[in-house]
Amino acid sequence: MNKTVLKTALFAVLMFGFAFALIPLYNTFCEITGLNGKTSGQVEADVVKNQIVDENRKVTVQFDSSVNSELNWEFRPTEFEMEVIPGKFYHTEFYAKNLSNKDITGQATYSVTPAKASLYFNKTECFCFTKQTLKAHEEVKMPVTFIVDTKLAEDVKIMTLSYTFFKLES
Repeated sequence: MNKTVLKTALFAVLMFGFAFALIPLYNTFCEITGLNGKTSGQVEADVVKNQIVDENRKVTVQFDSSVNSELNWEFRPTEFEMEVIPGKFYHTEFYAKNLSNKDITGQATYSVTPAKASLYFNKTECFCFTKQTLKAHEEVKMPVTFIVDTKLAEDVKIMTLSYTFFKLES
């Protein structure tokens, strides 16, 4: 009887550990493969300095934003789309305002669609890499610097970079 209880308890602990590890493993898998529109994250300057600019090609990058209902912020892109040349760096900003009477910390998640394009959209600077704390009624502009890789499939003419801000518990 004691062996059965011990095995059951061990199994429960292992299953809990597996469930706990599943989220970071899934996120890593998505970043590596581009699944669910996850990009490879922030890239180093060395990675993009060897980019060859493709002056004969243009891609439209659209910007989208949303805020989780638990976060009392206004959040939007300062421009809704941009025509870019693969291999060149571009800069845009997003506007955020804390609408509440207290300081709030949030963090953005991002995705790129279509999914097959996500691995070719590289951010070198992005507010999504860190937690953002806005004081009561504070307004900020948050920068995003990016490059679209010249290896992007030729049939991709439009990409959408989407952000959703979530409240972080203090």
